[in-house]
Amino acid sequence: MRQVVLDTETTGLEAKEGHRIIEVGAIEVVGRRITERRFHHYVNPERDSDEGALAVHGLTRNFLEDKPKFPDIVGDLLEFVKDAEVIIHNAAFDLEFLDAELGRIGRGRFADHCAQVTDSLTLARERHPGKRNSLDALCERYGVSNAHRTLHGALLDAGLLAEAFLAMTRGQDSLVIDLLVDEALAEGHFAFDASQLIIVAAAADELAAHEALLDTMVKEAKQAVWRRAATLAAA
Repeated sequence: MRQVVLDTETTGLEAKEGHRIIEVGAIEVVGRRITERRFHHYVNPERDSDEGALAVHGLTRNFLEDKPKFPDIVGDLLEFVKDAEVIIHNAAFDLEFLDAELGRIGRGRFADHCAQVTDSLTLARERHPGKRNSLDALCERYGVSNAHRTLHGALLDAGLLAEAFLAMTRGQDSLVIDLLVDEALAEGHFAFDASQLIIVAAAADELAAHEALLDTMVKEAKQAVWRRAATLAAA
């Protein structure tokens, strides 16, 4: 399944108090590989940010005044997450704001527009009970560099979460990873033209050296697997 790692920034902590989304950032993951596809928009909330929120993201009302309003970006956002598993850290917080914004324009709930929502914070708590599981803590635990992060930003945090989430879940899909890659290939995400590959043939002296090495292996170990494979292939 295609995945989208998403994050938002807001004017405050409570959507029910009228606080609004001011930034949305999302990154696509296909076959457990981060692709080049991104979704990112600043949003004009038509209100000020709380001092605490402003200290976190640094996005002033003056900076946001000429940015599009949420109804102007919602179509592209919902198209980006369509049919995807959306991964959000502390999903309840972001979903409250997303649902509030969608509710204002009669577009239902965010979860209705994607395949499913996965809370990476819940997953981290299951994997590391009793430990800090903030995004910064996950970055430290899994060796994801966040040294360039001085303020929170939706796209920046989505990128960090994508790397941390892939590290945290590494191995859990080992039995189905081939299916994921096959699905990605079928959708054309990793398509390539094999006719463009450059093939460099071994020179005569290189082939001779290789055969001499195999002769030595036969003398020392009584067999050379390479030659057995070649014989079977020829048969």
